[in-house]
Amino acid sequence: MSMPDAGRLLDALFTTERMRAIFSDQGRVRGMLDFEAALARAEARVGVIPAPAAEAIAARCHAELFDMAALAQGIALSGNPAIPLVRTLTALVARDDAEAAGYVHWGATSQDAMDTGLALQLRDALDAFESDLARLSGALARIAETHTHTPLAGRTWLQQAVPVTFGLKAAGWLSAVERERERVRELRPRALVIQCGGAAGTLAALGDRGLDVAAALAEELRLGLPDLPWHTQRDRVAEVATTLGLLVGTLGKMARDLALLAQTEVGEAREPDAPGRGGSSTMPQKRNPVAASVALAAAVRVPALVSVMLTAMTQEHERGLGGWQAEWETLPEICALAAGALEQMARTMEGLEVDTARMRANLDLSDGLILAEAAAMALARHMGRARAHALVERASRQATEQGRQLREILAEDAEVRAHLSAEELDRAFDPGNYLGIAVELVDRALAARAEREAGA
Repeated sequence: MSMPDAGRLLDALFTTERMRAIFSDQGRVRGMLDFEAALARAEARVGVIPAPAAEAIAARCHAELFDMAALAQGIALSGNPAIPLVRTLTALVARDDAEAAGYVHWGATSQDAMDTGLALQLRDALDAFESDLARLSGALARIAETHTHTPLAGRTWLQQAVPVTFGLKAAGWLSAVERERERVRELRPRALVIQCGGAAGTLAALGDRGLDVAAALAEELRLGLPDLPWHTQRDRVAEVATTLGLLVGTLGKMARDLALLAQTEVGEAREPDAPGRGGSSTMPQKRNPVAASVALAAAVRVPALVSVMLTAMTQEHERGLGGWQAEWETLPEICALAAGALEQMARTMEGLEVDTARMRANLDLSDGLILAEAAAMALARHMGRARAHALVERASRQATEQGRQLREILAEDAEVRAHLSAEELDRAFDPGNYLGIAVELVDRALAARAEREAGA
């Protein structure tokens, strides 16, 4: 019926308490009841049902009045959560006002209640995502600014390539997170809309007052009013899924980088330490990257779930068979996993431990080979790129074979000495002199974020 309840052992690791509550059984029922109460009030506003009936219905639209186990049994028989919910609500209202009970769910269909209830849940979920994305963005901005000039070995194909800065790496994460924030913001007006179409999308049961009721319902719930019902046009919920899929992919990339930086042999950055966090059942020294593991697990699981949502879009005629039902547990699970990964990475980046000394030491591991391109470019100004490349490539192999510094090998080469002085070679082999526009790029990323924050 919903994502796993709070009693599951692994929930505290893979999701958040807030997202668990939003997509709990209580949360799902609450969303549908909010729809039923708002529908009654909207219909009373436009004169479709009596105002006292709307008041009586709304008074019983409280999730704590409903037996979840009984609802679950009813769902197994009826095929969707709205049918037993409406039946139970009608009985509750009838205890106090038999006439009002006749107006429960007036002119609506099960999918109206369920999809609108989902929109209300998604509004709360997107609020949570935006809050934690803002946390993560702020943490990454601080890291990027602090380490704008901190040299770090850039790595391609998992091998040292040329120097970059840790600030640039963090700025890359930040830029991607800012795009995720933008996607979530842009998603809201399309996803957070009511569903109000009746049996087959015509609201025929409401006569000529269908649009009036829909407009009043949207106002009651502070949701958007779509141009027409979307019972089998599932791009709205599929867009939520794909947007969260992109978010989880971005978090997974960040987690992969962090896990690699935290390897014992690298040791350049680590997740914040805490008693009992990341330990081993047998190895006392272990400090495992827990947050990275959660984000990476989500990055493995969510794409397949997004695929389910995309596949479920091909629904039949005016009401779907199987595709709609496939969404019910899939989208909440996507939200749960994305929320857990995001919270873990936000907390980690807020307390990230950075070892700048280790970063500098790792730059020196290759005996200067990481600056081979810098030396080749310095020589290329005198002999052309191809010739310089071949010369430095040959010297690099010699340095590796002999276990010597590349600068020493080049300094012994007469052709190199003819074009580069000792001082020029020293400059070429200083990592700080071969950072390109890294500092400028960090500044650009920070300025772009600041501009978006000011305009928010």
